[in-house]
Amino acid sequence: MKLRYGGDYNPEQWPEKVWDDDYRLFDLAGIDTLTVGVFTWALTQPAADTYDFSVLDRIVERAAAEGRAICLATGTGAHPAWLARAHPEVTRVDFEGRRHRFGQRHNSCPSSPVFRRLSAEVARRIAERYAGHPAIVAWHVGNEYGGACYCEHCAAGFRDWLRDRYGTLERLNEAWYTTFWSHTFTAWAEIEPPSALTEHWRGPDHTAFQGITLDYLRFMSDAMLANFRGEKAAIRSYDPGTPVTTNFMGAYRPIDYHRWAADLDLVSWDCYPPDDDHPEWMAFTHDLMRGIKGGQPFWLMEQTPSMTACRDVNPLKRPGVMRLWSWQAVAHGADAVLFFQMRAGRGASEKYHGAVIGHAGRDDTRVFREVAALGAELSLAGDAVLGGRTPARVAILFDWDSWWALELSDGPSRLVRYQEVVRDYHHAVWAAGAGVDVVPVTADLSRYDVVLAPVLHMIKGDLADRLEQVARRGGTVLTTFLSGRVDEDDNAFLADVPGPLGDLMGVRVDEWDARPADVVNPVDFGDLQAAGRLVFEIVIPRGAEPVATYRNDFYAGTPAVTRNAFGAGEGWYVATALDRAGVGRVVGAVLDRHGLRGPYAGVPGLEAVVRGRVTFLLNHGAEPVSVTAHADAQDLLNGVRINRGEALRLEPRDVMILQ
Repeated sequence: MKLRYGGDYNPEQWPEKVWDDDYRLFDLAGIDTLTVGVFTWALTQPAADTYDFSVLDRIVERAAAEGRAICLATGTGAHPAWLARAHPEVTRVDFEGRRHRFGQRHNSCPSSPVFRRLSAEVARRIAERYAGHPAIVAWHVGNEYGGACYCEHCAAGFRDWLRDRYGTLERLNEAWYTTFWSHTFTAWAEIEPPSALTEHWRGPDHTAFQGITLDYLRFMSDAMLANFRGEKAAIRSYDPGTPVTTNFMGAYRPIDYHRWAADLDLVSWDCYPPDDDHPEWMAFTHDLMRGIKGGQPFWLMEQTPSMTACRDVNPLKRPGVMRLWSWQAVAHGADAVLFFQMRAGRGASEKYHGAVIGHAGRDDTRVFREVAALGAELSLAGDAVLGGRTPARVAILFDWDSWWALELSDGPSRLVRYQEVVRDYHHAVWAAGAGVDVVPVTADLSRYDVVLAPVLHMIKGDLADRLEQVARRGGTVLTTFLSGRVDEDDNAFLADVPGPLGDLMGVRVDEWDARPADVVNPVDFGDLQAAGRLVFEIVIPRGAEPVATYRNDFYAGTPAVTRNAFGAGEGWYVATALDRAGVGRVVGAVLDRHGLRGPYAGVPGLEAVVRGRVTFLLNHGAEPVSVTAHADAQDLLNGVRINRGEALRLEPRDVMILQ
């Protein structure tokens, strides 16, 4: 058994004589897994009543003959031109009310009966033809689901979704608080999708009726999930067991991936970090993807071996970075390291996107040599790593509903970005070397000693009770400003802030002060002065003790950070957006209470991750790092035995894997 290695391969773009050279190079690079057919709908169904599998047959058979495993796609990530011409209603209507014509890729209405029928049918035909093929190890449905539609089909689908959710108009009017601005609905047909033509006044996040838009976001996520389910059901009619997946996009705001968890057999995602300076961004997103299915390993479905092409500026991965980031993905739970793309396309928008094989087809480029070297390393570590779990005792709650509700809210501040705050708290755990799972609010919390719940704006179901249980048994729960504000309908609790979290936190908040981003109120920890920004909640302790206080304004001297004894544990409340030094101080104190700092905490640039019985040491810095081995181990990449206390040296961007 080994970690899968390869990626997106589009041989339909090339004469078959090129395929010979591709496979020669795949052999040199240790490529064993190919994702094929991702955008082949127009190829496999060139007309409404015509299916042609001749090219896909040759692609599949050649890959199998060459000994490659196949992740076979349904090809429905973009619909063909003939479909849009025959059925114009299959294209999307945008937020401004314009119906699009054929073009781009994310342009299929997820509620269109025609699109649902034909996408499921092409998936059924592909499954009928290839199910049971010994080379197929996974099915890939669609591609990077996303976007939104506001057409008449979506309006009708939204109304049906609302009937299922609320049952009666009375309940819907209560949830949406429609007595405001004379919005009471007396018939389901009166309800319109929230758009620039209806409820919104300055873009998708500006509306007076946040509950309507919140439900439309939920509906649109579910509508695309229905597309996935339709294709998966078609596959399952011929193949009952091979894993079915689709490629997620990390912390992608439009789709609640937690709502998809039960339907995916395997989580996979595409890792394209926004820059080349923040390895903690990838660590957070790997942890988020791993948490979708309760800590199960995932596939890194796409990454570039060198550079992207979709941004205004596309930096090149420096020597060693591709290897480092690939091993980081494995350390955080990846059982496959796959690239986009295997061979660079000649035209269109991705011709300058990085590839394992460039336009010249050379095997002596730096990028190809690095890919080949990584392939050799992955084969060494597979048995020890494959399927391993991360034994985290810290959980960070991540909630799409809270994300949506917070950023839709009028007040107190549109400058607060949900993901940025959550990532700051994850960064503090990451820097301290503690294992952490990023989990949904519905997750079982019984295995965790620490639960961090930054900007947990919305409290749903029994979450508050389950958080109290964590503290009662001796754990620590931390939450922050703008938490515990609204229920699942996005209506404010008729209670003191932070609502259902008040007893656990031991505080009451009557007022809050929002200021521009350049306004800083120092937060005094005694031996550390951190910066507070954006929102300053004025905390009245109700049993909690101050840990840090504001320095400025009329609330100077009042608590900015508190700690409350609750059962055998504690509840911590952070009332402002602290800088990373402040977040690090608070999270560090919580981790220290449970003895959860890692053995290499505080070593600049060094990330240490435990997966199963293996510890990964990753030097993200530009300087060498020297540390002492924390246990007896064997280096899986060179077979060398290491004794506890032995000096270890990692060169810049180097990796050490210790079992």
